[in-house]
Amino acid sequence: MELGLGGRVVLITGGASGIGAAIARELVAEGARPVLVDRNAAALAAMQAALPSVRTVQAELRAPGACADAVAQALAAAGAIDAVINNAGVNDCVGLEHGTPALFRDSMDINLHHYYDTAHAALPALKLSAASGDWQPSILNVSSKVAMTGQGGTSGYAAAKGAILALTRDWAVELLPYNMRVNALVPAEVMTPLYRSWLDSLPDPAAREARITTSIPLGKRMTTPAEIAAMACFLLSARASHITGQHVHVDGGYVHLDRTLT
Repeated sequence: MELGLGGRVVLITGGASGIGAAIARELVAEGARPVLVDRNAAALAAMQAALPSVRTVQAELRAPGACADAVAQALAAAGAIDAVINNAGVNDCVGLEHGTPALFRDSMDINLHHYYDTAHAALPALKLSAASGDWQPSILNVSSKVAMTGQGGTSGYAAAKGAILALTRDWAVELLPYNMRVNALVPAEVMTPLYRSWLDSLPDPAAREARITTSIPLGKRMTTPAEIAAMACFLLSARASHITGQHVHVDGGYVHLDRTLT
């Protein structure tokens, strides 16, 4: 399927590893021009070496003004921004019982505030892209099934991911006059390097992985980053031109199918 993403500049936060990196690889295959924003300089360098057409911006998005600066650097490097993928974040396990108010607020900085800051800073460029008349800019927010199911012991992450779903709907309404679309991806169990590292830190990684995969209805397996990336590219493309304000689950039925199936 021709997605019509050739030449389009897509800014991806958290773009140097995991889901962000998978999306970047798929976008390059579609002829797009990703700009990867990440705090990990080594991971950015590795992506640049593997995908010479990408641009990179090193930034710690929690720092004051960092998102606006990253967007400015992206514009300087690529000359435009046609879409934004908010993806950076981490399940930092800041819970109610064992967390603190200070850690909870820090979790909001890690997982939520930069979504707004990046979209806000990029909006003038997205409007300019829309004004060309031949492209429908969009924002794609990566949330998590934790926003729907809870997990326990991760109040900060759950609150942030739930807020991201709410922002997706609100921005979709606000940006209708500009013919912009805003959607959210909702992954569940995705085998990223960070997920693998977490599994390997447990006393019996194989047993825990088996317990998780048996709870995934379709195929009894985890979702791959490439499967998330394929949906991301579709949602950015003109093929999804009448899809906005949606929370799209790519999870093998994990959230919505009957638990008796597992």
